[in-house]
Amino acid sequence: MQNIILITGAGKGIGRAIALEFSRKAGMQPAFDPVLILCSRTYRDVVTVSEQCRSTGIETVPLEADIANMSDIDRLVDHVSTTFGTIDCLVNNAGVGRFKNLEDITENDFDYTMSVNMKGTFFLTQKVFGIMKKKRSGHIIFITSIAAETSFKSSSVYAMSKFGQKGLIETLRLYARECNVRITNVMPGAVYTPMWGDAGESFKNVMMMPEDIAKPVVDAYLQPSRTAVEEIVLRPVGGDINS
Repeated sequence: MQNIILITGAGKGIGRAIALEFSRKAGMQPAFDPVLILCSRTYRDVVTVSEQCRSTGIETVPLEADIANMSDIDRLVDHVSTTFGTIDCLVNNAGVGRFKNLEDITENDFDYTMSVNMKGTFFLTQKVFGIMKKKRSGHIIFITSIAAETSFKSSSVYAMSKFGQKGLIETLRLYARECNVRITNVMPGAVYTPMWGDAGESFKNVMMMPEDIAKPVVDAYLQPSRTAVEEIVLRPVGGDINS
């Protein structure tokens, strides 16, 4: 039986690693037949990842979508549900951040971060959850951050958005338990991804790698349908690099 899995922000970093891990597990897990819907604002990135996943023999669909844009959300979900009839798993991985001192944050920084992390995540989740609620099954996975619980001075708006995502998750879970939908909040600490820009090179040796996050995410999805992994917290062994 096919598993229709939609991954946002799938072109790079953690999203890419999750896609590759799903494709790897397809050859190892009996009766697991994933169809990966890989979306990103940068189409060429998801085409590359799609080809890598497809080499394992699974079906993949690369799509360009910006979840900050409501019309893109509608187009994305309508296309997937019309083509495949359902969505079994949504991995809310797309996220952005601007990291500055509090007094240096601009309105553009605020709107840029909130349009994806809050607005986009909320309305994509709302639309997909409606599909899962009707069929009384599904799994929504959020890649949030330890910044959903722990604040850092350079992360005021980013932390605000991630605290907000955690509030959404905890509320959504109340609805999801009534219709057999699983909700997982994944809170990674520092991971070596493009979000860090050039600064990432300075801390690479004390960061986690994207594949470190991908493996427990996929394992959570592959749990028996009677079992929900509600939270996963992952940190570098040396702790938070800003602590």
